[in-house]
Amino acid sequence: MSAGAEMERRTDLQQHRPVLFVLVGFALLGATGLLKLPSIDTRQAKIARAMSAGPHDIARSARIIDTDANGNTVVLREGSNGFTCIPGNPKVIEDSPMCVDAASLQWFADAKAHKPRPTNTVPGITYMLAGATQRSDSDPNDKTSPAIHVGPHWMVMWPFDPKSTGLPTTHRDPDAYIMWAGSPYAHLHVMARP
Repeated sequence: MSAGAEMERRTDLQQHRPVLFVLVGFALLGATGLLKLPSIDTRQAKIARAMSAGPHDIARSARIIDTDANGNTVVLREGSNGFTCIPGNPKVIEDSPMCVDAASLQWFADAKAHKPRPTNTVPGITYMLAGATQRSDSDPNDKTSPAIHVGPHWMVMWPFDPKSTGLPTTHRDPDAYIMWAGSPYAHLHVMARP
């Protein structure tokens, strides 16, 4: 290599050294988990997250829906078994992935609309096998308490009364309890996989 070529190579390396240091720094931060790059929530990622909420034999044939930026329902995949799975938003408390039947879908729509009581006429089944976050086991309207992380569970969406069932009203792992007891939205919460 000629002296001129060697000098050009050194100058080239010196000019790019700051870029190399930055790239190596990003790589090290990423490898250690200290750098959090935004993830792209693709259609396939949402479908996979929604399906993680239900038992495999239910989720594989369930309809998958999401909500767009305007609050409109978007069908990500059609289904054939009467269940609907929803990916939720992992960055929002109480917006966890779930798989629900038609009665539960009505129950959640009524709760979101702040109706005085749910209008489903039969018990609903809800699966949250990917876990969830919630604010309260006792108050369906609590929007300020710190997040409670809940493991895999499933629920029966029907007005259960702790006095007549003998079930507790506080979170019990791995048992069942009545969540939101005393409210019209009380329901059976089972802390286990079905």
